Amino acid sequence: MYAITGITGNVGGELARTLLAAGKPLRAVVRDAKKGEEWAKLGCEIALAEMEDAAALTEAFHGAEAVFILPPPCFDPEPGYPEARAVIDSVVTALKAAKPGRVLCLSTVGADAVEDNLLSQRTLMEDALRELPMPVTFLRPGWFIDNAAWDVASARETGMIQSFLTPLDKAFPMVAAKDVGWVSADLIQQEWTGLRVFDLQGPRRVSPNDIANAFAKAFGKPVRTEPVPRETWEELFRSQGMKHPLPRIRMLDGFNEGWIDFANEGREAIRGKVGVDEVIAALVGGG
Repeated sequence: MYAITGITGNVGGELARTLLAAGKPLRAVVRDAKKGEEWAKLGCEIALAEMEDAAALTEAFHGAEAVFILPPPCFDPEPGYPEARAVIDSVVTALKAAKPGRVLCLSTVGADAVEDNLLSQRTLMEDALRELPMPVTFLRPGWFIDNAAWDVASARETGMIQSFLTPLDKAFPMVAAKDVGWVSADLIQQEWTGLRVFDLQGPRRVSPNDIANAFAKAFGKPVRTEPVPRETWEELFRSQGMKHPLPRIRMLDGFNEGWIDFANEGREAIRGKVGVDEVIAALVGGG
């Protein structure tokens, strides 16, 4: 039995569908019973649990051969990351009590960065899970190409997308959510001992200009990229409702300045199969 958190998202859903196709029994860990209905129809057991509820998670993880941990995102955390720490404490408590055979945790590129930034929440998770008595694997994917979903309307209506990643021709470590799901499905079925860490990026690195070009192909018209000036970020994020924009700003700085990246520019990273053109075409087509 594989217990899967985050199953209603892109990565968790792709992982689950891949395991189901392989005939593996699954337990879908969901917050809302209604969101579990489609997975129940596919043959999954359903476990209701908030990620901050250690007792519910313990029950959800009990008897599992392997557990997939997908920490919920927090894009505007309070200082000190109390939201992430609550999830971490709950997950660690549940895993120690339930004693699954092994654990796969979705982390991120930059989890090993020294400077504090939004991705430090995953650093905290890794630090805590490293102390578990069972085998643990961390999968660190790059920037999700699928984040370009926010740009579909702008590309269609104005022929322009904005980018916080600069320079516009710089190729960044990016990956498709589908690849993250597929690789996760492979890793979680493996047997191993101790701690493993895998980096994951797409077939090639992707620049903001590459994303614009992919939109141009999908829409059949020119699409250009404009950088969002660094000096406008804080005011912009606050106008969007953020209370604590600094961690997000520092994350973006990390990508742009190069201190958030894979070692050796990702030459030792697992390579996915899904390229930027395919991801953008699916976003534009709604598929």
